[in-house]
Amino acid sequence: MANVLFTNVRILDATGAQPYAGEVLVQGNRIARVGRGPRSVPQSGTTVIDGAGATLMPGMVEAHTHFGWTNSTTLDAIQKLPHEEHTLWAAQVAKQYLDCGWTSCVGAATPKPRLDCVIRNAIDSGQIPGPRYLAASQEITVTGSLGDDMLPHLPFPEMSFGHVVDGPNEMRKAVRMFLKYGVDSIKLNLSGDNLVPGADAKTSWMSDEEVAVAAKETKVRGKRLSCHARSSESVKQAMRHGFDIVYHASFADEEALDMLEAQKDRIFVAPGLSVIIRLLNEGEVVGISNQIAKNMGYEIELEAAVTSMKAMLKRGIRVLPGGDYGFAWAPHGENAKDLEYFVKYLGMTPMEAIVSCTRWGGQIMMKGKELGEIREGWLADLLLVDGDPLPNIAILQDRSKLLAIMKDGQFCKEPEIRSARTRWTQTAA
Repeated sequence: MANVLFTNVRILDATGAQPYAGEVLVQGNRIARVGRGPRSVPQSGTTVIDGAGATLMPGMVEAHTHFGWTNSTTLDAIQKLPHEEHTLWAAQVAKQYLDCGWTSCVGAATPKPRLDCVIRNAIDSGQIPGPRYLAASQEITVTGSLGDDMLPHLPFPEMSFGHVVDGPNEMRKAVRMFLKYGVDSIKLNLSGDNLVPGADAKTSWMSDEEVAVAAKETKVRGKRLSCHARSSESVKQAMRHGFDIVYHASFADEEALDMLEAQKDRIFVAPGLSVIIRLLNEGEVVGISNQIAKNMGYEIELEAAVTSMKAMLKRGIRVLPGGDYGFAWAPHGENAKDLEYFVKYLGMTPMEAIVSCTRWGGQIMMKGKELGEIREGWLADLLLVDGDPLPNIAILQDRSKLLAIMKDGQFCKEPEIRSARTRWTQTAA
């Protein structure tokens, strides 16, 4: 890897401090030096990038990723794509995320048992381009809850959106199977969802015995637990059993908030606001008008989710972006809208929203001491942005504004301003 010097840039280091003019030297895959103002003499073999005042910030981290979601109109349609085509689809989605500035992603469930692991391994080996990735299991669910799409005449787990189990023994077998495949996390659907008739977001479905088995099997092998948990009871259940990542948590009551706060240094919450907001306002693309979405309970859930997330932020609980993208009304590639939603609905400042997808992102990637901030010695995952995201957080939704994207010290997108790029072949006098 060549050495790269970013000079004449505004450094947004994601510590929460205000940006400052300076330069950043990358050597190999690490940030070697961070300085205020221009002060370096480039060494032989150093590539100099004159940012002309552009913002240099850490690469973004998506906390709720489904590479296997197919921008479909329904849940079961995701599962109907054949295995081979599904792998190709997930591979191009992984590249799309990287091209949009998401240099790390946390898998939140896969529609085929091994799909996430295959994509992660292909990225790690250099076979395909993609973000740093943590692979998830299928969504493990129980009969009647979110993910149970099996038809009576097709009683095969692979035909369902989720992996359906009933009872501790079936749960144990399913968890062990996914662990054998090499997942980084096990995902359980503890609550229902407003998309599921008869199993809405306020309902809770799994028994404590089933959840306890999953927790034991997962933890003994050093892996993480995540959950779909919209109802208050499901959030409490997750905290009782040591879950690491809680998705949604829309209806968390005071007791649930207390339990989350008690473990705030360990757990992460990703509300997935996009699915709710977009379905309420843009659901016509799948035939769901605003009134239909309200009748389904989404207006009530959005109000509850906003209240819950604001309460969590006041309590110091880490709330991260990740909006369940990959549906027809919220397609892949528009993930940075989550940052705008965090500002608009949760009252976060743009700086706080950026910290949530960078600094906290490094932490949810389990690299909190080397990823997600611009610090000396940390991994060189960087974005060079044409503009300032602090007065205009929506700028991060515009791929044309991402002048350069670097992951692990290598450019995934070369700087577009060629005239500002000089190759140094010898030490300057």
